[in-house]
Amino acid sequence: MSSVPISQLLKEASDLRLEPLAGGERGTARRIASTRIQKPGLALVGHDVGLHSERLAVFGNTEMSFVRSLDHEGLERAAETLFGRGVAALVITKSFDPPPVFVKAANDAGICILGTPLLSGAFITRVTAFLEDALAPSTSLHGVLIDVLGVGVLILGKSGIGKSEAALDLVRRGHRLVADDIVDIKRLRRLLFGQGSELIRHHMEIRGIGIINIKDLFGVGAVRERKKIEMVIELVDWDPHVQYDRLGVEDHTFEILDITVPELTIPVRPGRNITTLIEVAARNHLLKLQGHHSALEFQEQLNRAIAEAGFAQAITADEVE
Repeated sequence: MSSVPISQLLKEASDLRLEPLAGGERGTARRIASTRIQKPGLALVGHDVGLHSERLAVFGNTEMSFVRSLDHEGLERAAETLFGRGVAALVITKSFDPPPVFVKAANDAGICILGTPLLSGAFITRVTAFLEDALAPSTSLHGVLIDVLGVGVLILGKSGIGKSEAALDLVRRGHRLVADDIVDIKRLRRLLFGQGSELIRHHMEIRGIGIINIKDLFGVGAVRERKKIEMVIELVDWDPHVQYDRLGVEDHTFEILDITVPELTIPVRPGRNITTLIEVAARNHLLKLQGHHSALEFQEQLNRAIAEAGFAQAITADEVE
């Protein structure tokens, strides 16, 4: 199960404006394993049902107003319930200061108390978006992801078949590189998004030339950080004994993280312009999204023509009789 340490939240989610107030290193090592945020108001009166150790707890104006009304015994009971149960961390919004009893209990339990000047609503919206991205199901594939006419095309194929060369030619034609060699893929809200790993982002390996930086060579307009994957194209060696799809009537799919994506298989051999074929495939995909399926429309026209020809022959035969 995916999880995010509190230290990653502090390091990468700068828009949350979080500041550690208690918990120390033990607290920052604790992990969040759920995108759901809890506002455990009942924990302040000793009711621990509904507290989850894998979730963030958030105290806002209402909770802190109630905390300020508690006597010392009430504060100790609330602290024991909240931090004894073991929430992932407690975030206090609007820059409220936690009571010393909470600070001591958090330090003893090794659970972070984090402060932020944000309002509770704004904080919950931002942290939920961050956690949805960080905890999303993910995988990596060997291939190239490129934005062709706004369509995220994932190019797959064995090593050395020409994936990077085709992508480089597409970049020269004005399309945008997302990732080369290793494509990191995440599933977000039933959609697939791909990006390059941080170490090799914007770089491409071209045999005979070496490593090149697409952003430096072609400018910032030639790259993008992330793109939704909308179709998969697999490059394969041409095999004269294989019957390849010539009409395109049947739609094939490729499954990634339990989501199916339209797939095309393009055989590679000398004389075939793979770049043009990929570009045309992207254009044809856009037509399909608009309700125009060229292969099916052609098949329907052909069926009508055959039916009309058969009808005409039948009439002629009747007239002869």
